[in-house]
Amino acid sequence: MKPITEYKDYHPLIKDFYEDQKRTSYFSWREFAKLAGFSSPTYLRLVSEGQSNLSRVSMNRMISAMGLAGFEANYFRALVNFCNAKDDEAKMPYWKEMRQIALEYKVRVVDKEAVEYFDGWKNSVVRELAPMMTGATPGKMAKTCCNEISAAEVSSSLDFLTKAGFLKKDSNGVYRQTEKNVVASKDGMTYAVHALQKKMVSLGGEAIERFDADKRSVSGVTLTVNRKAYERIAKEIDDFRKRIIAIASDIDEADQIYQLNLQFFPMTWKLDEIKEN
Repeated sequence: MKPITEYKDYHPLIKDFYEDQKRTSYFSWREFAKLAGFSSPTYLRLVSEGQSNLSRVSMNRMISAMGLAGFEANYFRALVNFCNAKDDEAKMPYWKEMRQIALEYKVRVVDKEAVEYFDGWKNSVVRELAPMMTGATPGKMAKTCCNEISAAEVSSSLDFLTKAGFLKKDSNGVYRQTEKNVVASKDGMTYAVHALQKKMVSLGGEAIERFDADKRSVSGVTLTVNRKAYERIAKEIDDFRKRIIAIASDIDEADQIYQLNLQFFPMTWKLDEIKEN
């Protein structure tokens, strides 16, 4: 499913959401309607086909049912109001709101030319830190980081991030992000992303000893699953991750940087794959 900010009509958005859910788990229009609090199992199907519209009340039910949060929820509201508006004059303020959100929260897709971005944790942290610490020296930024990094390394990271287009520096020396979020291209980037993920998982393990319980959240549960359950859980994790990104992206004044690792992996081999000796 494409990013919500690429939709200019909520009817196909609802259809794509339904198809995306159905592709990875058991999902029906009846279940979708139940999640949104609608008694009719066909109502949302009719909306997805453009034969019916959402009201202001049903719009908010859909936000909850689709798990939208932060800027995604705001964009959905503006999108519904835009599509339901009766004339061009009424549509204009919602169109402007949609465009503003789309511009502010666009995603940078990193290709192989910018693979250096994933070389360790430092670039991703400096990218977040630089706009927060207006006028700060590389040395002060380095001291702000929980993990060891030198002023020279911060300076080198800032230089790379600026040249690669992740940050933009204005005439007053203030940094701003060119895009709100960063994701990796699926074309030849696996090795770089895996290296970064392994480093972040390692830092997560160290955090258990380094920080008090009220400063970090670490938990786990051991489950018995089959392939169908695995796919449903993996989809839930992916949806949860997207909601967390939306919430964090909607913050006006951040004062700290956190790392979230979502880990879900096998602890045994499948029973039918174990060979008898």
